[in-house]
Amino acid sequence: MKKINLEIIGLSYSQTQSGAYALVLGEENGKRRLPIIIGAFEAQAIAIELENMSPTRPLTHDLFKSMADAFSIELEEVVIYNLLEGTFYARLICSNGSKKEEIDARTSDAIALAVRFGCRISTYEFILSQAGIVMDENAAVEGAEEIMEKRIPSTTTAPTGKRVENELAAASTEELNDMLKRAIEEEAYERAGKIRDELSKRKDKAD
Repeated sequence: MKKINLEIIGLSYSQTQSGAYALVLGEENGKRRLPIIIGAFEAQAIAIELENMSPTRPLTHDLFKSMADAFSIELEEVVIYNLLEGTFYARLICSNGSKKEEIDARTSDAIALAVRFGCRISTYEFILSQAGIVMDENAAVEGAEEIMEKRIPSTTTAPTGKRVENELAAASTEELNDMLKRAIEEEAYERAGKIRDELSKRKDKAD
């Protein structure tokens, strides 16, 4: 079967589904988007690499990358090869130069490793046909929340999202920089990401 290359479009978290995130993948040179529901830890692991953030100590995926490098193992490709009862299945295509192995992995972990190795992410047409959604490129990330709510019925409400936003908006830029430093030191990467977003908003306004 022909493989279709994917790229990471963005991450979105739900205000109504506690702990649920949507990772949005898009087909290369196409408009179809593949939203995948992942957990908070995996979302943070992907986000900190995409944002070039440096944790004070290596996370699990960083440790895997370091071990692979130490033994000259290269992650060549991540393939999302199946979709069964709403669950995506992925494989890591690894090589040490002389031997190639395919290793089963959770899709969220596989993507977290893919961004660290800079390898290709791909899937098959039947998966995009089943789960892909045609979306305008500008609405891809913003629409992830709506997609997620359709995929996973809301059962809980996260009450702290708006409060945190108000807290960050009220802080000075100097305070935000101090908060960002502390959040990274404490490995609170979800909070660090929100602080960086607020700092970016202020920088855009200043420009």
